[in-house]
Amino acid sequence: MAAQPHPSSSNPQRKTMSTFTTKDGTQIYYKDWGAGPVVSFSHGWPLSSDAWEAQMFHLASNGFRCIAHDRRGHGRSSQPWHGNDMDSYADDLNELFTALDLKGVTMVGHSTGGGEVARYIGRHGTKRVARAVLMGAVPPIMVKTAANPGGLPMDVFDGFRKAYLADRSQFFLDVASGPFFGFNRPGAKVSQGLIQSWWMQGMMSGHKNAYDCIKAFSETDFTADLKKFDVPTLIIHGDDDQIVPIGASALLSSKLVKGATLKIYPGGTHSLGDTSKDQLNADLLAFARS
Repeated sequence: MAAQPHPSSSNPQRKTMSTFTTKDGTQIYYKDWGAGPVVSFSHGWPLSSDAWEAQMFHLASNGFRCIAHDRRGHGRSSQPWHGNDMDSYADDLNELFTALDLKGVTMVGHSTGGGEVARYIGRHGTKRVARAVLMGAVPPIMVKTAANPGGLPMDVFDGFRKAYLADRSQFFLDVASGPFFGFNRPGAKVSQGLIQSWWMQGMMSGHKNAYDCIKAFSETDFTADLKKFDVPTLIIHGDDDQIVPIGASALLSSKLVKGATLKIYPGGTHSLGDTSKDQLNADLLAFARS
């Protein structure tokens, strides 16, 4: 049964966690914390809304209503065999926004979630959107093509798929303990807790869903979507992002989104929500208030 619109965000009895069912029968889990202007969060691959808990706690503690969903096939959402693509991800988010009758939303997307935000605006416009944040995000397109010579070779993503199918549990551990958080850099302060959290979230994803999502995040071209942005947009990226290199992502997206503000975190990793948490929390709060 589809979710019904929430009562006013000022109602203390409003449910703070729920699920809803999309038109194609996929059950989507979401969190709904706090009260006030709405900030939505779209997570990266192969994680869940739990990846945003520090940012959600900070903004909800400062007068915002924070909503984050587990993308189809990830976290606590159901694992459909089909529909593991950016169009479906964006349409699921639109159904959630419609079910909750959200307006004036500040949309925040990390990595694959940044692609989800871009495709949402490309397909559904900004009638419900006030601002957008792309953080360590995959747009405009990750894979190397004739039109995107600075992208990563297809061999990189074929390698992801091969390692994933061979032993996805070990593959997730290798990503989390190395490039994702920058723990492979000299002098890095390694957190076993972050590694285990990342691995746990990854293992909660559906096997085929996360496999299909590699194609979705690497091969989807968001160029046309970015050109449709007509709201204030903040693009945040670490210049030591080893997962989504800044040169073929944020530096290009900031030129495609009219009037975008680009903020580069020196030495920043792919997971700024963890490794640059205080700075990111402050920047998101300031932007949501702007």
